[in-house]
Amino acid sequence: MDEFLRAFEDAVGDQPAELAYAKINLALHVLGRRTDGYHNLESLVVFADYGDMLKATPAPEGRMRLSVKGEFAETLRDSTRPEDNLVIRAATALAQAAGNAKPAHIIELVKRIPVAAGLGGGSADAAAALRLLNRLWGTNLPPARLAEIGRKLGADVPMCLVSRPLIATGIGDRIQVVANMPALPVVLAHPGVAVATANVFSELAADERSGLPPFPDKFTTLLEVIFWLRQARNDLADPAAAVDRAAASASRALMRDPDCMFARMSGSGAAAFGIFINMAAAERAAERLKAARPGWWVVAAQTLAS
Repeated sequence: MDEFLRAFEDAVGDQPAELAYAKINLALHVLGRRTDGYHNLESLVVFADYGDMLKATPAPEGRMRLSVKGEFAETLRDSTRPEDNLVIRAATALAQAAGNAKPAHIIELVKRIPVAAGLGGGSADAAAALRLLNRLWGTNLPPARLAEIGRKLGADVPMCLVSRPLIATGIGDRIQVVANMPALPVVLAHPGVAVATANVFSELAADERSGLPPFPDKFTTLLEVIFWLRQARNDLADPAAAVDRAAASASRALMRDPDCMFARMSGSGAAAFGIFINMAAAERAAERLKAARPGWWVVAAQTLAS
């Protein structure tokens, strides 16, 4: 976390800024399709101490605009028009909700989360923009109102506004914060395969599936977390692999590491997480995977505890 915060401080200086934490679906059960075309789900979600960074500076031309830099800036520019980016849409929605004119800003996004990777990067960016501008503009809308705005931008935005361990239900927009969730040393890996969530859901069988296993009041050890995860699933892992076989490659590579205690695809893929006994083991594993797969994105991180 200290390294992440140092990078954040170096990137933003003394400008108003906010962090957008990478979202990890430790377990994702898709219960069934709804009449409106969406799916009901139950998911255990945590957030890594790694992510994108946003800062805001006054816009001399008097209009909101987005500036993107960072490792995945070009990928984002190739896939999304600036005016369609969730950051700008979040800023516009917040200004409309405030009901009066707000000063225009240039929002600089340092894009460090891979695009279309199953790590919630776009939703995390939108949530960070809402938090940042709500504070900067003095709008002071309560969390429930921000969640209402965020829900219209995407089902994952409300949970990214929270950015704490949680269980998400409904279409992902109903949230129960989880108490006593420990920090998990993890390696996050992405093979560079962009998998569209809509395509993944189109491969999902129309079966009714069971929800998450009973959730304990408290995890006292890392092994208890892993034992619980072994009883749970990611129902989108096989459909993602059906869309692109390479989508499963990161989870397989992490599972093969001798120090990895558990690995799974996150969300609709193709990013995966592996859990390790401590950060030293995670960092060593990340170096091994980087050497073996030099074209992949690989980072060692720690999830945020409750």
